[in-house]
Amino acid sequence: MSLALFPLATLLFPGCQLDLQLFEPRYLDMLGRCLKQDSSFGIVGIIEGREAGIAARDFSMIGCEALIRDWQQLPNGLLGIRVEGGRRFRVKNSWVEADQLISAEIEWLQEEAEQPLLEQHADLVALLQALAEHPLVDRLNLNSSPTGQQMLANQLAYLLPFSIAEKARLLELNNPQQRLAKIQTLLERLQGSLGA
Repeated sequence: MSLALFPLATLLFPGCQLDLQLFEPRYLDMLGRCLKQDSSFGIVGIIEGREAGIAARDFSMIGCEALIRDWQQLPNGLLGIRVEGGRRFRVKNSWVEADQLISAEIEWLQEEAEQPLLEQHADLVALLQALAEHPLVDRLNLNSSPTGQQMLANQLAYLLPFSIAEKARLLELNNPQQRLAKIQTLLERLQGSLGA
């Protein structure tokens, strides 16, 4: 299966929402095709390069499908869209089109069944609820009362200030318990570096 890619300085996670401003012709054309065909595109994280201009050559091989949920003309004249994370995927092969849009052959990653939250996840749930009170997060209509481990892991991995490489490793993990354990490890490392 082929998918148009949108490399960004962040990664999208399933069930999470992201607001984008489109101004480059390649992405406006991509959006037009997606709307006409009722299709989606993929978001991958930029490892080296920039979001605008020449196509980024170095990006994460793990990404998330972006489902278009809303669009509008913004006061600054740009087109704003809101996307929601769909399925995770792995990039098998990619190429740059003549207009600098990156297309890729991808394979969808299997999702494990949602698992109930456990008592040991209480601190992570409290962290998510605290993050949800931030005005920028509040605009994303985040459900700060997650119903399972996968939802909690996706939202925390999306919102916390981890590197693109760390977020890609989290996105790649199929098991929600492993993802939450890795988030806990990354948080402890982050807190250690802030306390030093």
